[in-house]
Amino acid sequence: MFVAMSRFIVGNEMELEVKQAFLDRPHLVDNEIGFIKMEVMNPVEKPEEFILITYWHSQQHWDEWYKGHKYKASHENIPKGLKLIPKSTQITYYNLFAQ
Repeated sequence: MFVAMSRFIVGNEMELEVKQAFLDRPHLVDNEIGFIKMEVMNPVEKPEEFILITYWHSQQHWDEWYKGHKYKASHENIPKGLKLIPKSTQITYYNLFAQ
């Protein structure tokens, strides 16, 4: 299994709007080939930090999604005016081999 983990930090106190955007997301990724599940969370002690984890059958499936037009469309509901802390955005890839 392949896992992509994204991390970003909201810089202008729009945490509630970001949470709502994830709750109202269009679910475009849900029916993509190779997609398993998505989790979104933030640390209790740092609510402005968000972690998004997606699980895939393979890295190839992730790559196809990431480079596709639905990936871009899935970001259309980003709250207007949202500012992220510069250089806080990170994406890390993992091979999941035991659960």
